[in-house]
Amino acid sequence: MKKLALFLMLVPCFCLSQMKTGTFSDLEVLQKVNPKPVVIHLYTDWCAVCKIETFRLNKDKELVNIMNEHFYFINFEAEKTKEKIHFQHQNFEYLQNGNSGIHKLALALSKNKNQPVYPLWVFLDKHQNLVYYQEGQMTPEKMKQKLLEISAL
Repeated sequence: MKKLALFLMLVPCFCLSQMKTGTFSDLEVLQKVNPKPVVIHLYTDWCAVCKIETFRLNKDKELVNIMNEHFYFINFEAEKTKEKIHFQHQNFEYLQNGNSGIHKLALALSKNKNQPVYPLWVFLDKHQNLVYYQEGQMTPEKMKQKLLEISAL
């Protein structure tokens, strides 16, 4: 009985595929070797919508395959990432504000320069030009549509 319960608990883990995530420092090297469009997902650990969205997107195997094969994906925690980031020939640092803060890169990527809306999606072509921007939740269907549009560029 214990083995059955353990099996039933682990089955969802095997059925859920994962988008391969990278970092901004990885991106710079990878783009020189194999240029691809880039998807940047800005989120926070307190954002419930972000967590639900991530689960739904990773659940769609076709979407995960498209993302993993044809795009670089960066999952960026905007309020906890504290290291200096070099992106598009600029350096960005974390801005401490008491017990919390925000990364300057999150502010640079956001159209709302005071406080980004989470989740935030930034799509860049293989030349690092902005091709799509969305504040708020992304559905798997809309994500697939955007990825197919961008990969056709």
